[in-house]
Amino acid sequence: MSESQTMSGRRRVLRGALAAAGTMFLSACDRLSQNESFVNLLKSAQHLSRSAHKAVTGRKAMAQEFSEADVAPRFRSNGTLMPRDASYRALVMNGFADWKLQVGGLVENPAAFSLAELRAMPSRTQITRHDCVEGWSAIGKWKGVQLSHLLEQVKPLPQAKYVVFRCADSMDNGPNDSTYYESVDLDDAYHVQTVLAYELNGAPLPMSNGAPLRARIERQLGYKHAKYLMRIELVDSFEKIRGGSGGYWEDQGYEWYAGI
Repeated sequence: MSESQTMSGRRRVLRGALAAAGTMFLSACDRLSQNESFVNLLKSAQHLSRSAHKAVTGRKAMAQEFSEADVAPRFRSNGTLMPRDASYRALVMNGFADWKLQVGGLVENPAAFSLAELRAMPSRTQITRHDCVEGWSAIGKWKGVQLSHLLEQVKPLPQAKYVVFRCADSMDNGPNDSTYYESVDLDDAYHVQTVLAYELNGAPLPMSNGAPLRARIERQLGYKHAKYLMRIELVDSFEKIRGGSGGYWEDQGYEWYAGI
């Protein structure tokens, strides 16, 4: 067996284990999210998951890419399918003409990019598999700008450690901010396959899949692939962001590092 076949087999085993664990977790999430001991166990387990992933693949390893023949005719959507937020719906009404991706935080040159400006930048197209924590997968063809290209424009400061994705879709009712958010470290931010996608399967990104822009973090599970992007912020810690765990679901007990 070749080294690449061995590596592929290890990835399948690790992916299957994570998907199975995620499915079991989701089936009891309402009950278990109230159990402090269980939540603490999940938080500690993320370090094991991250170490295991590094040992199996290395942080610069590429996610598997596929051929045009493998692309699903309809890429499945889940989670938010159309944000209910008035500010987002106003952007939809004018075809995202007023939308701009804000990039700031711990950077030398904060900037804002329109969809047209992002489309004019060098792009990457990749056909990859989206693996959901619920246990399903789908292969899609994504086109977008590499996150590393935007980071080169804004120049992160030396103390920056993480990239936080801020999204348009509120997850809960109530007075507090519950818009979706996610984050990755700089290893994943600069990875060649980490793109901000504006096309899916050769067409503009559909609403249900995160229009006008979504993150593709190809070596991590689906909840890391933030949809409806509005702002990117570079930070040195998550301490002052919501629950302090680096993401909407992480604040409720999910692992921050969801490598596959």
